Amino acid sequence: MKKVVVLATGGTIAGTGKPGQDVGYHSGSITGEELVKSVPGLSGIADVEVEQVCNINSDDVNSEIWMALANRIRAVCERGDVDGIVVTHGTDTMEETAFFLDLVLDVEKPVVLTGAMRPATSFAPDGPANLCYAVGIAAGCNGAACRGVRIAFAGKVFDAFRVQKVHANDLDAFDAIGSACGSALPKFSIEGLSDLPKVAVLYFHADADSALLEFAAQRSAGIVIAGAGAGEFSKEWADVLARVNVPVVVASRIGRGTVLPEGLLVPGTIPAYSLPPQKAAVLLRLALTETQDAQKIKKYFEEFV
Repeated sequence: MKKVVVLATGGTIAGTGKPGQDVGYHSGSITGEELVKSVPGLSGIADVEVEQVCNINSDDVNSEIWMALANRIRAVCERGDVDGIVVTHGTDTMEETAFFLDLVLDVEKPVVLTGAMRPATSFAPDGPANLCYAVGIAAGCNGAACRGVRIAFAGKVFDAFRVQKVHANDLDAFDAIGSACGSALPKFSIEGLSDLPKVAVLYFHADADSALLEFAAQRSAGIVIAGAGAGEFSKEWADVLARVNVPVVVASRIGRGTVLPEGLLVPGTIPAYSLPPQKAAVLLRLALTETQDAQKIKKYFEEFV
């Protein structure tokens, strides 16, 4: 039987609250060991080993946890008796964690993230089925198809590049947005790093305050704009962005579509192409560990055309 290591980080899948209720619960209330023991069907899918990386709401995930998780995955994958990894994670930032892991890991074994939309104390929790499904994917994957990080959720599998959470409440909360990436994702080294550069994501809306841009430029190593339409914003914002001295990536606040170089309102800014703002921020943070040159950073984003 294949061996799968479950790295638990908390989230709704490990959440508890009043019996039968789907709201008002506390994420990360039970351990990964308790979660796995509550799903007896797992024993027929794989030999499951559990490690607790952290036990938090995924809204509290930070770059230190990302790097600890990536380093632990890399170490576990070096074990000859391990066939795959499953990471249990809250759904709110799961796509960002998956994308980060895909950008820094170069492992031969499958890495699959999963979680739940209902807590463990719900009358009908979805976590057990999602966990079984993810463990089955991690145990059954073979060859080149195993490379890359995936999310397994509600009976579907998504690659880390395209996956997005598209519904705040439905059990079927994730979807694949856009077309598949045309080339291998760039890999970044996090060796020796204890943190990542800070990046601010600013959402443009009608009559948005441009003073926030100047504040963000003082506080952050880079800025991502969640622009209207195909990455647009006001002339007032454009005037301020032309003066800031940090790299600026322009994405769209809309869930689907592409920001192209030809549509940029400020010369020297970087198009996010099909990456949503939250994933553009992940890529920008990693790119900033290697360079602050906007043209060099732009080449990383061009990998996602």
